[in-house]
Amino acid sequence: MHSVKESLQLIKRGAVDLLLEDELVERLKTGRPLRIKAGFDPTAPDLHLGHTVLINKLRQFQDLGHHVMFLIGDFTGMIGDPTGKNITRKPLSREEIQTNAETYREQVFRILDPERTEVLFNSAWFEKMTSADFIHLAAKHTVARMLERDDFSKRYASGQPIAIHEFLYPLVQGFDSVAMRADIELGGTDQKFNLLVGRELQKHYGQLPQIILTMPILEGLDGVQKMSKSLGNYVGIREDPNEMFGKLMSVSDTLMWRYFELLSFHPAREIAEWQRQVSEEGLNPRDVKFKLAEELVERFHGVEASQRALAAFIERFQKRALPGNLDEVQVRSRDGQLLIANLLKEAGLAASTSEALRLIQQGAVRIDGERIENRDLMLTAGSHHVYQVGRRRVAKVLVL
Repeated sequence: MHSVKESLQLIKRGAVDLLLEDELVERLKTGRPLRIKAGFDPTAPDLHLGHTVLINKLRQFQDLGHHVMFLIGDFTGMIGDPTGKNITRKPLSREEIQTNAETYREQVFRILDPERTEVLFNSAWFEKMTSADFIHLAAKHTVARMLERDDFSKRYASGQPIAIHEFLYPLVQGFDSVAMRADIELGGTDQKFNLLVGRELQKHYGQLPQIILTMPILEGLDGVQKMSKSLGNYVGIREDPNEMFGKLMSVSDTLMWRYFELLSFHPAREIAEWQRQVSEEGLNPRDVKFKLAEELVERFHGVEASQRALAAFIERFQKRALPGNLDEVQVRSRDGQLLIANLLKEAGLAASTSEALRLIQQGAVRIDGERIENRDLMLTAGSHHVYQVGRRRVAKVLVL
């Protein structure tokens, strides 16, 4: 049995907003299992690590003894969530939604305990609602309140169209919380408005308003843009174990800690100790990164696959035939960051930044043996890697 203080520490780990904490404390004090809701529109067949930030938090709630409700928005997916979009998003067909929803079931149970997870589809209640029911629901919110939402207000001010069905999305998502009698709803920071709508609707329907917990949007491998398949900076949870391991080893030494906070189940105190050892005792960040890659590959592919991926990585990138007496080159960053092309030039591995960019585009540049293709890759102060350009130019580079 976890104390309220211990529960709060785990719940708040990595979170951005907790609204309202005092209400959460009161419900935790009751000792009853809380009803935890998170909804996912099945917009794509494959999940990546960015999607798992919320799923990881659901697992932590399970470990605290609470009731997790994984909602697949097969009805809301046909509307299309406009959150963060400057244009109307194309709704999915029912066939696309059903196909994607089935793959979600299989993927999320690599993290969640299936015995303690209730999987729900919001079509179960919305397809029973009449046109009159929807009108009554729409009457519980105003256009003025909808236009308070950042993306709606920007589109309205710039004269971009907003379809009426897009106004329905926050209401429909909010009503999910009513139908599920949620105590807590999780969402990304871009979902905060929708989560607040759910809280208000519960008040209208005579329920205790849900507590809101928002989680940050995970940066992709480039450390800049949010993780996205379309941007190519993602790690898919069904990717080949070796590919997943290699991608995780390619993240910057700074971004590694962000991934530990949001993706790892290692205790926070253990991660803090590794950070201290890296900063104060000279522990190689690469050795800590191995722990991250091993953990995540094991979660999605099993222990044996994780160990094979580790061995393959060491064989490919640490035991490859590189000169054993490489001198270390130190280059200075600008405000703690340095563009990859500038680093290659400053380290003497390319004659100019334009040549460096061309070599990256040709696939001739490797970091710790891993070919890189991102011309916008930023290296952070403290990173320490082996850079190879072509077959002959190799150097250990420390970014200051």
